Amino acid sequence: MRAIARWTRWGCLSWLAGAAIVVPAAATAQEWPVRPVRIMIGFSPGSATDFTARTIGPKLAELWKQTVVYENRSGAGGSIANALVAKATPDGYTLSMISSSFVANTVHTAKSPYDPIREFVAVAQIGYPTSVMATSASLNIKTLKELIAAANAGGGKFFFGSTGAGSGVHMTTVRFNMAAGIKPQHVAFKGQPELIIEVVTGRVHYGIPSLGASLPMIHDGKIVPLAVVTPKRAPQLPDVPTVLEILPHFERESTHGLMAPAGTPKPVLEKISRDLARVLEMPEVRKPFDTINFVPAHIPPDEYQQVIVRLLASYERVAREAGFKK
Repeated sequence: MRAIARWTRWGCLSWLAGAAIVVPAAATAQEWPVRPVRIMIGFSPGSATDFTARTIGPKLAELWKQTVVYENRSGAGGSIANALVAKATPDGYTLSMISSSFVANTVHTAKSPYDPIREFVAVAQIGYPTSVMATSASLNIKTLKELIAAANAGGGKFFFGSTGAGSGVHMTTVRFNMAAGIKPQHVAFKGQPELIIEVVTGRVHYGIPSLGASLPMIHDGKIVPLAVVTPKRAPQLPDVPTVLEILPHFERESTHGLMAPAGTPKPVLEKISRDLARVLEMPEVRKPFDTINFVPAHIPPDEYQQVIVRLLASYERVAREAGFKK
């Protein structure tokens, strides 16, 4: 009886100790957020990821009744911002607004400043943008086939720009170059606004910025859209073909989403994901996304984690084929 009593006392104490751990964690998830939430953006203001973050942010702030703070840390294809988030406290109050560069960066260099799988956990996918193969109007290149011919004729003096070595834009352009059989020289910039300026001036011959960031220059006649990098033509540019219409073997993968430091409580991740799904259904969010042909496509945490894993494997293959990685 004494043994049973001791077991009962210790059993009760153990159960209570477990309850003491579980209850505060549940309460934290229910009450989150109790202070402002910071979204780190690895590219310049006006970039595609910046636009996505600032479109969803105000509505998330309304739901949470907390301020959403945007912090742009551009450079190194988004690696600077991601490295900071990797070291942040895993409590849901620091998130990274990512593009496909999140994983592309890590396969381009011998030593990445962060591990996209071990140091991060997925929150949710937001969707994916439309990109456009763009060249300067001053170059008098009117079609994708003319661009390919000019690149072949230009030898080592033909240049393409990107938003940083190893960025998603860089790797997408490398995929295009491989599909087209051309070997132009790469020039890296901090973000899309800088890339677009260099394309407009003709200092680089072409690039693949987002449609949203490019539309003003396209409407002004300063950029010639040669093709859109999506499965279907964009409603904003119905006469512009897709890259796939010219190069059927071209592959492109893209994503915009939120990531958090590894160890962030799953109930918090799931709450952010649910709230994000609600925001993506709001007309006042859909409308600005529609104007740039950004496709909302919510994916919850566990599924999005698998998307990131698959994307990493895909970019590792491209990096090997392009000679970036042995």
